[in-house]
Amino acid sequence: MQIIYWLLLALMIVGVIGAVVPAIPGSSLILIGIIIWGIVSSSFAAIKIPLIVTVIVLLLSIGVDFSASYLGARQAGASKWGQIGAIVGLIVGFLGLLPTLPFGGPLLGILLGPLLGAIIGEFIFRRDLWLATKAGVGIVVGSLIGNLIQGLLAVAAVVVFVVTTWPQVFGT
Repeated sequence: MQIIYWLLLALMIVGVIGAVVPAIPGSSLILIGIIIWGIVSSSFAAIKIPLIVTVIVLLLSIGVDFSASYLGARQAGASKWGQIGAIVGLIVGFLGLLPTLPFGGPLLGILLGPLLGAIIGEFIFRRDLWLATKAGVGIVVGSLIGNLIQGLLAVAAVVVFVVTTWPQVFGT
């Protein structure tokens, strides 16, 4: 039982990493780990609080993701063109269609794609490279801040799970 517990904690840690790093599932992995623990321990009553907290964290993460990018874009004066460009850049970077770099791999593409896409989208709309660059940086900074907030929420969900279930597993 303890081995399964440690494996599920490892899955949840990957979920915490995924909450911060784009393209890796985040809070959903934590939720899956908690549900698996409820099935394995056959005690859904013991995971009621962590389950509720994790569902709330998952919903908050979705809201934070959209609002942080939007607020970063708005603060930098980005238009819809910049936001669309950032989304297209994320997809292109995720699929690895950016030129291959000697370091970083797809993760670097996921980080550079939205920046380049936002700058290109803003430049098409405004024809001013300085404003386009400012808007692109604003979108990326907003996204990064949102990812950090999602990471903190994911850590909180895992801590609630551990605090709630530790006595059940280790009897202390």
